[in-house]
Amino acid sequence: MTLAEEIADRWRLQLQSDLPKSSRSTHETIIQWLLGEDQVRFDDLLPHQLEIAKQAMDYRYRILCQRYLDAGPERAYKGLIQRLSSLFLIRNKIRTWIALSRDRQRSVVDVLQEVIQELLQNDHYMQQQIAWIAQCTSDPRLRNALVLASTEEYCLRPIRNQPLLVYRFVNYLRRSQRGGMTQVPVADFIRLVSEEIAPDDSEGSVSLLDGQAITHYQEAQAQEQQQELRQTIAQEFESYLAERVDPLAAEWLKLYLQGRSQEAIAQDLDMPIKQVYRLREKVNYHAVRVFASKNQPELVTEWLGR
Repeated sequence: MTLAEEIADRWRLQLQSDLPKSSRSTHETIIQWLLGEDQVRFDDLLPHQLEIAKQAMDYRYRILCQRYLDAGPERAYKGLIQRLSSLFLIRNKIRTWIALSRDRQRSVVDVLQEVIQELLQNDHYMQQQIAWIAQCTSDPRLRNALVLASTEEYCLRPIRNQPLLVYRFVNYLRRSQRGGMTQVPVADFIRLVSEEIAPDDSEGSVSLLDGQAITHYQEAQAQEQQQELRQTIAQEFESYLAERVDPLAAEWLKLYLQGRSQEAIAQDLDMPIKQVYRLREKVNYHAVRVFASKNQPELVTEWLGR
């Protein structure tokens, strides 16, 4: 049995527990989506790389379940736009550009929708994802959910301490300006790009004119770094809960980050579902009000799905 097959078996057990009402074909589609097209790669990973890859799958799975799997196409799409537009960094940059442009009637959502549409149509990685998802299932609703979950995860990947979506937004502005679609004064536009987007010279240049501005290698490295950071922060928060709040809260967090549903957590901890929901509220409170104020606030709230 290959390593990919072992991972697939683990996911089958989890999906049977988390999604008992979903069909077997739905389970298999989700598993194939999580594993990806190149499943031989798992055999070449070092132990710590394999652990990071598993955490990345858990993260994508949580995104899928929390926002897209049970939602209709329209509500799921609105959920994606709302999620991305709620990020302060993205919202602030788009608002800055709108303020500099002559077309001030446009909203953040209007611009973001255009950026996402261009991403889905032109980005090489997303085109590969869409093609792979099409191979995994012919169910249009499930296919839509998987594409939207993939889009959210991809847009939020950190590249030089900024979400990848920021770079895609700048690419969009460059192409729009060349096509005469925007009316941003040239001097202001250059200032906007150079002050808010361009990296330091020591880090090397990023071609903002290239639709593939960030190479696949950089994206893979950044994703690995982000997964390592998530793991560190999760461990620190788990220790905080165990020592200062309630050991059961730490157990809840551990199970939640494995993608377990509240019902499954209640079974694992052998406690009433109402008590599990109270644990969830307690963890959320300490995450947002106490722990996150000193430890990567955006990251903590991100993996809590808030």
